[in-house]
Amino acid sequence: MKIKLICIGKTGKSFLEEGENAYLKRLKHYVSFEKIEIPDIKQAKNLSEEQIKEKESQLIMAKLQGIERYFLLDEKGKSYTSIAFADFLQKQFNIGGQSLAFIIGGPYGFSDSLYKSATGKISLSSMTFSHQMIRLFFIEQVYRSMTILKGEPYHHQ
Repeated sequence: MKIKLICIGKTGKSFLEEGENAYLKRLKHYVSFEKIEIPDIKQAKNLSEEQIKEKESQLIMAKLQGIERYFLLDEKGKSYTSIAFADFLQKQFNIGGQSLAFIIGGPYGFSDSLYKSATGKISLSSMTFSHQMIRLFFIEQVYRSMTILKGEPYHHQ
């Protein structure tokens, strides 16, 4: 199974990009993982928050062709411990299919239509982080999950 992380905009901070790249490199040993960046909406300052969310959602939906299940990374989603998230991923792998996607929206979140069509929502924290930082946190958690599932010593409990 392939895991896809779909994100709005570029990370833009070299220290975050370095962290992402380090964990993406590590992940290659465990699972096929692809980060897909969707460009920021042009002329967004002339649009309302709802219009921006709708345009972003249309671009996201275009990237979801052929993906059976996708989850929104959202502060109102289900929270997991690292071990519970590893179990969640294992269950998703057991269900099967070609690919599984996780989506990080822009600063205003997601459109109602994307919320309704998603398989579920996952929260990485009840705190608010920039959507650029969440990328690094999520990629690290997927790596951590893979080491947990393989019984490797990265995660300490």
